[in-house]
Amino acid sequence: MTLHLAAALDGAGWHPAAWRAEGAQPGRLFTPGYWAGLVAEAERGLLDFVTFEDALGLQSSHLNEPDGRLDQVRGRLDAVLIASRVAPLTSRIGLVPTTGTTHTEPFHVAIGIASLDHISRGRAGWRPQISGRPDHVAHFGRRPPFPPQNSSRDRDPVFGTHVLDLFAEAGDAVEVVRRLWDSWEDDAEIRDVATGRFVDRDRLHHIDFRGEWFSVKGPSITPRSPQGQPPITSLAHDALSYEFAARSCDVVYVTPRDRDTAAAIVDSVRAAEAAVGRTEPPLRIFADLVVFLDSRDAYGRKARLDDLDGAELDWDAHVFTGTPEELAGLLLEWREAGLEGFRLRPGQLPRDLVAITRALVPALQNAGAFRTAYETVDLRGRLGLARPASRYAA
Repeated sequence: MTLHLAAALDGAGWHPAAWRAEGAQPGRLFTPGYWAGLVAEAERGLLDFVTFEDALGLQSSHLNEPDGRLDQVRGRLDAVLIASRVAPLTSRIGLVPTTGTTHTEPFHVAIGIASLDHISRGRAGWRPQISGRPDHVAHFGRRPPFPPQNSSRDRDPVFGTHVLDLFAEAGDAVEVVRRLWDSWEDDAEIRDVATGRFVDRDRLHHIDFRGEWFSVKGPSITPRSPQGQPPITSLAHDALSYEFAARSCDVVYVTPRDRDTAAAIVDSVRAAEAAVGRTEPPLRIFADLVVFLDSRDAYGRKARLDDLDGAELDWDAHVFTGTPEELAGLLLEWREAGLEGFRLRPGQLPRDLVAITRALVPALQNAGAFRTAYETVDLRGRLGLARPASRYAA
């Protein structure tokens, strides 16, 4: 079985001090050329897709509040707009931006991702993300502050006791988006000049969604896109987020620390699928790793970045430091736990992304574990997902 590989792109890299490293490009972080270069490099390496991070507030070293630091990258471009900008410059790689579900209207998400799928000719995906920080709430002013955190057993260390509501809202948001994607049938556009009929009204559908969080009539303003349903992905760390992925997503990113925890997490994800009664194809399970790759001095390079930042790097995902060949061995070992792919977070950009595409990928190809050419254009096909018909089609 060949592996799936994706790269998670964020700023100057996933190390907070990456922007200060030799070879970094801090002056280009907010330019389209920077992102176009990264995505072109990822496509050169035949990666399945890239993801673009986003959030509704400035980055912070604290999980649930701003930190006031000025020595780390702060600010970013909109993820959907970045993906749309680089789409015409690429031809095969999937483009998966992140958007929030807590403060963003699902109608806007639906037309944005569908438009990206049209622009990219079937290479779009979406990563929904909940947002529980109080300062994010204050940016919008359309909902009351989240309730105070307490010692309840349902209290999440980041999102507090309202985490259940955040995931319930996210589930409804995904359902609205999926219905809007289906609200135009594939042949709804007639474009018959002779009769003057551009659209067949019988093939446009109201979705009439009513829930606790949203009431959306539809239809979408965007015709059904090439994939019909662009793949939806999510990052998950625990039972609640595994169940969200099982109900709503096609791909889930998990964060094991070793092969044994990878196997346990795979079992937990499959149990979540059974618990929610999933009827869709099984989730594609990718493991996230932060990577520092170097044939000679990966440990020293990471240590120098740690010194610049004033602390050893600590992430939710396993931090791998070593040679590309060593990482290839680890990925092949972890694959035996039931993982189908990996989303790699380059510690320093573009350096570690180049190491992925020009050293790790050849090592996996030599082991017969990675493609030597793109076989499909659309992202669903690459992930082994069939194109679904509109739920509203007769």
